[in-house]
Amino acid sequence: MKKLLFVFAFLITVVSFGQQKRDLKLNKDTNLIDVVYYHDNGVVSQTGSYTADGKLQGVWLSFNEEGKKTVSANYDNGTKVGKWIYWIDGSKKVVNYENNVASL
Repeated sequence: MKKLLFVFAFLITVVSFGQQKRDLKLNKDTNLIDVVYYHDNGVVSQTGSYTADGKLQGVWLSFNEEGKKTVSANYDNGTKVGKWIYWIDGSKKVVNYENNVASL
């Protein structure tokens, strides 16, 4: 059953991100699928985890093509929650989410 869920989550990932290079690994401790996506130049573009049914879970980090962090995000079963941090043109912006709704 776990293999079937892993395959299902993998297919969702393939459809969601097309041809973007990625590494997937089932984390047996958390029962989540850990993923790393890469820019075309080989630099990491995103890291995070999916639930078995393909929902974003936990901390997700995004990076630009030079490898600088651009976003630190938090998800709970696919819902945006908690503190999100954006780095835009050298400045840091914090946004708090509760049930997918942002408050500054």
